[in-house]
Amino acid sequence: MSRPASTVPPGRPQTRRGALTPTLIVVALIVVGFIFFANVWTDVLWYQQLGFFEVFLTENLARIVIFLAGFAVMFAAVFFAIRIAYHARPVYAPDSDIRDNLNRYQVQLEPVRRVVMVGLPILFGLFAGSAAASQWQKVLLFLNQEPFGKSDPQFNMDISFYLMTLPFLGFVTGFLISVTIVAGLAGILTHYLYGSIRIMERGIFTSRAAQIHLAVTGAAFLLLLGANFWLDRYSAVQNSGGRWAGALYTDVNAVIPTKSILAVAAALVAVLFIVAAVIGKWRLPVIGTAMLVITSILAGGVYPWVIQQFQVRPSEQTLEKPFIERNINMTRDAYGLDKVQEKRYNATTNAATGALASDAETTANIRLLDPNLISDAFAQLEQYRPYYQFPKALNVDRYEVDGKVQDTVIAVRELNPDGLATNQQSWLNRHVVYTHGYGVVAAKGNKFTADGKPDFLQAGIPSNGVLGNDSTYQPRIYFGEDSPEYSIVGAPEGAPHREQDRPAGKEGDAETQYTFTGNGGPNVGSFFNRVLYSIKFQSSDLLLSDGVNAASQILYDRNPRDRVQKVAPYLTVDGNAYPAVVDGRVKWIVDGYTTSQYYPYSQQEQLSAATTDSQTTAGRAVALPNNSVNYIRNSVKATVDAYDGSVTLYAWDDQDPVLKAWQNIFPTSLKPFSEMSGSLMSHVRYPEDLFKVQRELLGRYHVTQPDNFYTNNDAWSVPNDPTVQDEVKQPPFYMSLKMPDQEAPAFQLTSSFIPQVVNGTARNVLYGFLAADSDAGSEKGVKAESYGQLRLLQIPPEAQVPGPGQAQNKFNSDPTVSQALNLLRQGASAVLNGNLLTLPVGGGLLYVQPVYLRSTGETSYPTLQRVLVAFGDKIGFAPTLDVALNQLFGGNSGATAGDSANNGQTPAVTPPDGAAPPAAGTPDAKADLKAALDEASAAIKAGQEALARGDFAAYGDQQRRLSAALQKALDAEAKLGATPAPAASPTPSS
Repeated sequence: MSRPASTVPPGRPQTRRGALTPTLIVVALIVVGFIFFANVWTDVLWYQQLGFFEVFLTENLARIVIFLAGFAVMFAAVFFAIRIAYHARPVYAPDSDIRDNLNRYQVQLEPVRRVVMVGLPILFGLFAGSAAASQWQKVLLFLNQEPFGKSDPQFNMDISFYLMTLPFLGFVTGFLISVTIVAGLAGILTHYLYGSIRIMERGIFTSRAAQIHLAVTGAAFLLLLGANFWLDRYSAVQNSGGRWAGALYTDVNAVIPTKSILAVAAALVAVLFIVAAVIGKWRLPVIGTAMLVITSILAGGVYPWVIQQFQVRPSEQTLEKPFIERNINMTRDAYGLDKVQEKRYNATTNAATGALASDAETTANIRLLDPNLISDAFAQLEQYRPYYQFPKALNVDRYEVDGKVQDTVIAVRELNPDGLATNQQSWLNRHVVYTHGYGVVAAKGNKFTADGKPDFLQAGIPSNGVLGNDSTYQPRIYFGEDSPEYSIVGAPEGAPHREQDRPAGKEGDAETQYTFTGNGGPNVGSFFNRVLYSIKFQSSDLLLSDGVNAASQILYDRNPRDRVQKVAPYLTVDGNAYPAVVDGRVKWIVDGYTTSQYYPYSQQEQLSAATTDSQTTAGRAVALPNNSVNYIRNSVKATVDAYDGSVTLYAWDDQDPVLKAWQNIFPTSLKPFSEMSGSLMSHVRYPEDLFKVQRELLGRYHVTQPDNFYTNNDAWSVPNDPTVQDEVKQPPFYMSLKMPDQEAPAFQLTSSFIPQVVNGTARNVLYGFLAADSDAGSEKGVKAESYGQLRLLQIPPEAQVPGPGQAQNKFNSDPTVSQALNLLRQGASAVLNGNLLTLPVGGGLLYVQPVYLRSTGETSYPTLQRVLVAFGDKIGFAPTLDVALNQLFGGNSGATAGDSANNGQTPAVTPPDGAAPPAAGTPDAKADLKAALDEASAAIKAGQEALARGDFAAYGDQQRRLSAALQKALDAEAKLGATPAPAASPTPSS
């Protein structure tokens, strides 16, 4: 047979077919590999620049070693299982039909047999190694564990065994069981494929070699299963599936003993498998396996169920009492609730004259500025340019002003690149020119100007105020919560400035340019680094722009929380970082927690649920991740410099064994808190998220008597926020106040409790008030003894103190208050209720709520116009807190509020013919108020009618008439002064 003629012309070489595909594969692998290298190497540069390369190196070396160990174990097990089974294949098969079928499979497999015998173990090894590497924290904690010095009440084992040893042992046994199962299945399939195991009419045929292989695999599996049963005994004290966490009566008297029996039984059956492998008799291991299965069903399931149903349930309260007591004690210890100072507070609801005299210092510090509402006021008054911005929620801190500690609402003026005009949205502007925000803005928490604006302590451009100026602190904000993804900064000495620094503060001033001089990010001056970061951020401009020079640095990962999380991956980071002026720098202070879910007998708590409140749902704060924990400590205080991004971690709770273990792992990454400056100490606060978790647990665990805890008849709930429509928890509030057992006010984080909410309903009366002392002192490296002290006031139910919901209802339903506020709302303005603060003063509970007015328009902002107060069933309503308190407490509260200087500042209407203005509270003043309100109501009605007719000119006239009437009403109300009109109409308790 002749060959077909070639179509290739003579003298031309034939094209090598198939070369393109391998070339493309190689090129793709090189590209993917280089992208992977770029991301890894830029991480190396980032950690090195920040001084935390130890963290990167230790974590990744641990991951690599654990991956290799997991890969090696799985690879070896599967490889040798397949290899042993292959080499043990029989030479002749007893059945020709079956042999023919298997031969077809073997023929098809033979060309790729070597690849499969190596590739399959590699594939399983990769999966196993990846799964094992994700458990690097368990491995490192086990190798570097620290003792707690406390034991569990069941096995008398140190707590560290449960937090650091048992999780590791559980991981190892679980991993080895998986390896044994996968390798066993691979061996069985290979034996079957090559005829060592056959399914025949008379039963299953297994060769001698297959029998030995299966026996050894079965024995290994049973030994590991026995070890797992044994470890399950200890895991019982971590059980969270019952009504109470930990090993309860059934666990102690049924589950734990049966786990011991099953562990011994599994070991005995494993021995039977080894014996069977030697003697070739399978009856005993088969019987033993069947008995083990039956025993595990009866002893592991049926027997505990019988004990629970017929012994425990009829006498549950009696039998479970010692175990409930264990749960109470261990839970309170795990969450730091064991040292709560509890005090019965016989609160009065009688607003007696002069009742606040003993709380004068607290009254003077009552915060009126709501940090969640005045962001727009800060923006309109202090933003200066559209490329600046303030966060949705500001922060509450304290500073010493004129020798006194002043509660302060504070924020930084951050950069907003999206505020640039569309024609300015170039890569150069967004990443080279506009690189940083500018300055701190702070206002007094307890005061405001006569027209309702914040009373600023620190403001302006250039930055100036009691916190410092451009010469005493560094105002530039390169690292913040809303910083750009990345910026290119820095230049050689003498090069022209390219960064927009700050705009002109007033007419005649010039805008300034600036060049970053710190060490804030990796250098991108070299071509190689520019290529790497161009790949990382997928930007060709970064590679080609003349905005990048030999001295350029790239700043990224600029959010303070993310920055701390990256250098301390073992921490759970609090959702709220806050700025403070510390030692001439703006520092972000971030709280970090060590957590665990393995504390014995401690109740599990889901972090995301416990930390969700009206702040997180509104996007003003970040809720913690959806993790369950039963142990938490505020172990680390971290600072992030707003100028150069430097991160410092301080071991705040240096007695925490979990933190000590991490210090063994990363010995150079944390500093002792003794190195914290006095200025930094003075701005440390008790962290919000820890407080939220603790108050959630304290709703049940304030009860320490097992019998009362069992009946759950004294459980509490955190009240919903009455200032929002959604049913979501009220956030805690920072404020300076003096608790009943304190000698002087302290900066506190506070929350209240009402009876337990059942099916969405509860009596909204106050049962408890919790405060956490947030004053750490101001001495270098010395933590105040009172810091972190939780104080709980337990209010007797018979006191009938209104809860936050009832107080808000009183405000909303009072005729005088609602009429005045409704008129303001109908006048094309929005009335905003500020945060409802609760304070234990005057022998009872005082509620204070600022009321803001916001007009329409893009440039409008809330101004504080009125203050609502409540004590018992009485309320007060006035332009200032000072006047409102005097209304509430019979004309004289006994103390002076911080805004007393604003009393009478509202302009009064000049009476005709020079007559003297009516005295406060006279019928003339009341008549003026009524007439003004009637006129405003008539103007609203006439305006609506004009609008319905389409007469816009008339509608405009009525709006002007309405504005004038409202002003008259405000003037008349100011002349009424301390008239206790609202207080004289108590609303019945609901």
